Amino acid sequence: MDAVLFVCTHNSSRSQMAEGLLRDRYGGRYEIRSAGTNPGGVNPFAAEVMDEIDIDISKHTSEHVDTYADTSLDIVVTVCDGAAENCPYIPAEKENLHQGFDDPSAVEGTDDEKRTAFRRTRDRLADWIDTTFGPEDAPPST
Repeated sequence: MDAVLFVCTHNSSRSQMAEGLLRDRYGGRYEIRSAGTNPGGVNPFAAEVMDEIDIDISKHTSEHVDTYADTSLDIVVTVCDGAAENCPYIPAEKENLHQGFDDPSAVEGTDDEKRTAFRRTRDRLADWIDTTFGPEDAPPST
């Protein structure tokens, strides 16, 4: 089972949603974690929009990337440009990936506008995860 670490700046939105999506869809094939360069707790909007698709990330915790500095990780994925540029290099046994996604927590406006931004990022993450980690013949999560 491959160990996957998603890295983002605050480990509050994108990396948390990616962790939840991968675990829900292909968790039987991967050990999934997430961490940040400046962890700040799970964003309530991230938890809310994930709950809309029956994935509960409300009890996730934010970890600092240093927590995994001495951990053997097969795949390390940065999901925001800030993490790709600023996070300490965490070597992966198999592959280091970067796929940037807009930061929904940076959106200003009404709560509905913020939810829309979080949904858009969630859906883009889901598509990317399906393409990257879940070929069509892959078994779903157990």
